[in-house]
Amino acid sequence: MLLDNQVSFEHLISTFATSGMIGLGKIPNPATNEIEKNLDQAKFSIDTLVLLEEKTKGNLTDDEERFLKNTIGTLQMNYVQESQ
Repeated sequence: MLLDNQVSFEHLISTFATSGMIGLGKIPNPATNEIEKNLDQAKFSIDTLVLLEEKTKGNLTDDEERFLKNTIGTLQMNYVQESQ
């Protein structure tokens, strides 16, 4: 039986991406509906995704690898902008 919210690699990546965007102050925290910029939180999310990229190298589908790389790139660009 498959659930609508079945766990997937893309869902895992999206979870860290959302956490990173919240930390960057790009989207509101869903628990508070407030913008809560926290660059340490954003950096942790980015670093975790980079670690996942290193540890899963050669084990991802092309789509998964592209999604992960694009997500990391987007977060890193936004991190640089927000940390200036």
